[in-house]
Amino acid sequence: MNEKHKKIYMILISSLFFIIIISWLLDHQNQNQSEVNVTTSMAEIQSKKENEFQINGFTLEHPNVILNPYGNSPLTALILFQTNNEVSPTVTIKGKDELSTFKHTFEKKKEHYLPIYGLYANQENQVLIEYEENGQKKKNTIQIQTDKLPDNMILPTEIKKEKSKLTNDLYFFTPSSIGYTCAYDVNGDVRWYLTNYALWKIDRLKNGHLLVSTERLMNSPYYMTGLYEMDLLGKIYKEYSLPGGYHHDYYEMDNGNLLIASDDFGNENGTVEDYIVEIDHETGKIIKTFDLKNILKMEDGKSENWSNYDWFHNNSVWYDQKTNSITLSGRHQDAVINIDYENGSLNWIIGDSTNWSEEYQKYFFKPIHNNFEWQWSQHAAMITPEGYVFLLDNGNNKSKIKEEYVDAQKSYTRGVMYKINTENMTIEQIWQYGKERGSEFYSPYISDVDYLGKNHYIVHSGGIVYVNGTNSNQPAGFSKNTKLVSDTVELMDNKIIFEMKLPTNNYRVEKMSLYQKNETFQLGNAKKVGNLGKTEISAQKFTPLVNSVSINENYNNHNISINKEIDRLVIKGKFKRENKVNVILYKNLISNYYEVIISKKPYTALCVDIFTEEETEKGLDITKYINQDNLKGTYAIYIEIDGTIYNTKQFVTF
Repeated sequence: MNEKHKKIYMILISSLFFIIIISWLLDHQNQNQSEVNVTTSMAEIQSKKENEFQINGFTLEHPNVILNPYGNSPLTALILFQTNNEVSPTVTIKGKDELSTFKHTFEKKKEHYLPIYGLYANQENQVLIEYEENGQKKKNTIQIQTDKLPDNMILPTEIKKEKSKLTNDLYFFTPSSIGYTCAYDVNGDVRWYLTNYALWKIDRLKNGHLLVSTERLMNSPYYMTGLYEMDLLGKIYKEYSLPGGYHHDYYEMDNGNLLIASDDFGNENGTVEDYIVEIDHETGKIIKTFDLKNILKMEDGKSENWSNYDWFHNNSVWYDQKTNSITLSGRHQDAVINIDYENGSLNWIIGDSTNWSEEYQKYFFKPIHNNFEWQWSQHAAMITPEGYVFLLDNGNNKSKIKEEYVDAQKSYTRGVMYKINTENMTIEQIWQYGKERGSEFYSPYISDVDYLGKNHYIVHSGGIVYVNGTNSNQPAGFSKNTKLVSDTVELMDNKIIFEMKLPTNNYRVEKMSLYQKNETFQLGNAKKVGNLGKTEISAQKFTPLVNSVSINENYNNHNISINKEIDRLVIKGKFKRENKVNVILYKNLISNYYEVIISKKPYTALCVDIFTEEETEKGLDITKYINQDNLKGTYAIYIEIDGTIYNTKQFVTF
């Protein structure tokens, strides 16, 4: 080896030695740092609670009564006791009248875990349990005292009902503004609610469990990480996580798989609400995707609320087995579309064809009656058992031509049913309700229809907004001095048999019984399936972070908090738009940089304003999520703000 090569060799050895020393010093320093605060998940909380459930030694005469057993469903209880023989207990939760009393008979067992639903708040509830054992009838009335409702619980302002036509089912609502995911009986009493956010659709799976959104936000303003399969006690059986999150709607297929309105946050166009996924109900694995950008032109059929970011705004998903097709609702194109399940090809479009390209005109229907009206900014499109298209026509503007827009004060929202002929491409309107109510029934956003049976429907105008006493064309989150109304009407044979008004805005409503025939309760840990995907690394550097500084006043002015959830790191702070911010995860000389985007999207359809971004003189409330996928081990956490790298003196382990 010549002298020159020796010098190069020594320089390399020295450099490597220097890097190793610096790395050792940094890693040693990291060992003295503290671990970030770890947020306990709902599933972990319920596991701890179940470990405390005791059944041994408890009898019908002296049962173990656990109010709100999982901590998130205050008007429920779990009653535990044992019997010598297998018996089939019948539970009666006494109400104010027959329509508010609930009764259910459970399967034969020796160990009884009886879920009790439908308790009244702030009173001593009477729960009767009875069964027959060895030819003898046994019964016991158990008193269960509940707490009062939260001060911000929404209560009805008006109820109309025809008792002879009603059942003791409940009306389950999901919030769009203030309020809870909750259920009211026919008297307007709250008989069930969740304390955690559960947005969007609320419905039951074939196994009797609810399927609701998680309470975890993935992206502003309302894209959640996925869905919980849970019972009314609030016990989670399964959590589905998706890389594109969940919004608005899902559909359970006959094979149990779920079609879900999701997003592709990594797409080059930066669009949302134009992506559908099918996931395996057991594994959560995505097995099929539908990207609407490959089916429609983004620039076609624009409504007033159209934007580059949210051009289609899909708000419903419906699978029809007879035609093996999927029906979707694009609010921002005033279009209900139907696509082939197998290949995603377009079958038809319902809506005004104005401003649509020539190539799409063949997919539109031609009305065959004079009393026909198109739908506008619609929601909740479905196919009925008769093959009709049933949807909620919000009625925004009633035209695609700005000069012909109808004012909110003269508009109306309605449930409407269309009969379509796909051979000759004709359409007729065969039923509607809402036009006769005028502007008092006008919801410029959200809302729902439900098919309960032939000639038996719910029309839910859930987003009525008044600004300074005048009907508004904008969602609740866009204005101040608002009065909100949610008006839900149940119709049978074209007559109103139930109507309830609430002083808030609600996204959807489902009429469901408290107990299902296949009602089951099982102990055990929740199963977590699917994943949130990999968080994009904006830069990766192979270098020790020797130029970092300690936390100072400037850092503290940003109100930064760092928490670890079960599957991701959550960094929150307040930043101005001109700030350049990165989160840096450092391990073994490698620094992963994650850019924090400081911006506020120009939302035109704020369907849920619970997570509305706040902006003050200090800036915007910004959250950065870093998913654990593709990360393993322990990382030191640094925050870079406008070129200065701050050592948070915290670490996270994935």
